[in-house]
Amino acid sequence: MTDRTTDPVPDEAPKLKEYDGEGITVTFEPRRCLHAAECVHGLPSVFDLSKRPWVQPDEAAPDLVAEVVRRCPSGALRYHLADDSAEPPDSPTTVRRMPDGRLVVRGDLVVRSGRGERHETRVVLCGCGASGNQPYCDHSGPCAGGDFDLADER
Repeated sequence: MTDRTTDPVPDEAPKLKEYDGEGITVTFEPRRCLHAAECVHGLPSVFDLSKRPWVQPDEAAPDLVAEVVRRCPSGALRYHLADDSAEPPDSPTTVRRMPDGRLVVRGDLVVRSGRGERHETRVVLCGCGASGNQPYCDHSGPCAGGDFDLADER
């Protein structure tokens, strides 16, 4: 297992941490994490903040790791399997406005920003325009005041 960090090109590529396991690789984009804690609650043997590296994909079956990664509403956690298959997008695409204005979007997405286009399956978009990580929410503005209630997301 490795814990690699890919340094971004300014204003182009996000900083990703990559965690390789047998059968699955999990990537983590810290700037996108909104601390919904779906990962640490869903599979604490794999996602353990007290360990280094904090993501240990070999601690569970790849399909179970993938299932928990898909619970991450922001898309900060992503995966691809050893056969190079990636997460299938939800169909149909769904958009849910949180009470504080954030948009939780799941589906086959193309997100355009000053850094270019990114193909996504899960995002939380800023609803107030104050995010320093536009168009993604980063908890820096008034629209990020609430917690996630994902009970009806699953």
